Amino acid sequence: MDLLDKAITHTKQNAPFYKKFISLFSVVRGYVIAVIFVAQLLSAIFVFAPNKTLSQVLLDYNLWALLLATSVVVAAGYIINHFYDKGKDAINRPIRTHIDTYISQGFKLKSYFFLNFLGFFLSLSVSWRAALFFAVYIFLIWLYSHKLKRYPLVGLLGGATLSILPFFVLFAYYKNFTDIIFVHASFLFFLLIIKDLIKDLENLKGDMLFNYKTIVISYGEQFTKLLITFVIVLSVIPIMFVMQYPEVGMMRYYFVIALFGLTVVGVLIWFSHSKQRYVYLHNIIRLIILAGVFSLMFVDTNVIINKIIFRLAQVM
Repeated sequence: MDLLDKAITHTKQNAPFYKKFISLFSVVRGYVIAVIFVAQLLSAIFVFAPNKTLSQVLLDYNLWALLLATSVVVAAGYIINHFYDKGKDAINRPIRTHIDTYISQGFKLKSYFFLNFLGFFLSLSVSWRAALFFAVYIFLIWLYSHKLKRYPLVGLLGGATLSILPFFVLFAYYKNFTDIIFVHASFLFFLLIIKDLIKDLENLKGDMLFNYKTIVISYGEQFTKLLITFVIVLSVIPIMFVMQYPEVGMMRYYFVIALFGLTVVGVLIWFSHSKQRYVYLHNIIRLIILAGVFSLMFVDTNVIINKIIFRLAQVM
């Protein structure tokens, strides 16, 4: 029995309830789930269904079922990912790994199956197509965690793709096929690629010990930094396109600030050689993504005003 297994055996028996709750929250990345939930909700209100009233969106059972299904399935995905990454996380993130051991592996596994079944049946209550999507999504998350993430290009593109797939549920549900949605999605995809590449630089030690074939391990740090710079340049393309849409509204200021932040990352990445510096750059990208979520409210101020006016008219 190795040290990690000993820690699991010890902590699962003696940890108080609040520590187990914190541990579960850490394993399922509760803060990430919350951001995804808010991002989907704001996308539904301001991007996917701009012509519907606020009450029509918020009182739609199918929307809430899809949001909850996404949340629990993604949470289950983090659990299975935790199973496969337990060893390298003990090296790359020792503090978080220690927190994660406050609940037993058996409980995590039961939670994984329960959350996936819950997500599937929630989506089935919407339609069989939604259920089929989530069944495939659950399988792809498992396949990515079990196999795909160990290969450089497939792991990189697969992780970013799985991160944006939940938004295509809303895309299909509202049947909104406007160009601006694809432009937003491509910009988010580039941000996720940059984030994952920096994360690979940050986690180099643990990935090497556990034979993960990431981009940085397979092709070196210099190539990885060059690729990050290239993707940052590519991200300018959707920004240029999105600026041409009047529907963007005040969100154009977000893209200006995001472009500045990406430029800073693109410069500093070449002067970074320590885990601490990579963590700093990683957090900048996270902040850009988080700011993008809340800036969705400013896609078009007329959407907000019209929804409020329509609601007031109904009340009066």
